[in-house]
Amino acid sequence: MNDKSIPIPIASDHGGFAMKEFLMQKLQQDGYTIKDFGTYSEASVDYPDLIHPLAKAIDSGVYPRGIIMCGSGNGAQITANKYAGVRAGLCWTVEQAQLTRMHNNANIVSVPGRFIDFDTAWEIVQAFLNTEFEGGRHVQRVDKIAQLL
Repeated sequence: MNDKSIPIPIASDHGGFAMKEFLMQKLQQDGYTIKDFGTYSEASVDYPDLIHPLAKAIDSGVYPRGIIMCGSGNGAQITANKYAGVRAGLCWTVEQAQLTRMHNNANIVSVPGRFIDFDTAWEIVQAFLNTEFEGGRHVQRVDKIAQLL
């Protein structure tokens, strides 16, 4: 996703707030425009209240990719994946971010705000934004994700 004119939506709860602020600064320094879905402080909030609006915007095509976080990254990812058009991957490493893009065509990366350092989070976000979907054999698999059984 090399078109830096397309805004990157980002959201977190209080557990990811400090990391969100750091990532927004890094993204802006790198030339990206940000759409901040909150939270706006370290005061306790319910992560679904912040993640649902971002995931809905991805699902409806307003944004192509987004970034979410909470303390573990799990609650944010689970919430985002309630939307049929969302494929959110929880990533703790750069390799996971690359693979979730290449093989799963993930459109949201979820990072654990309390379990990885900020520099690793930045590397994960960069990998997520700059890795393309491989297509090929993965298309059929990805197409099956949103199918109800």
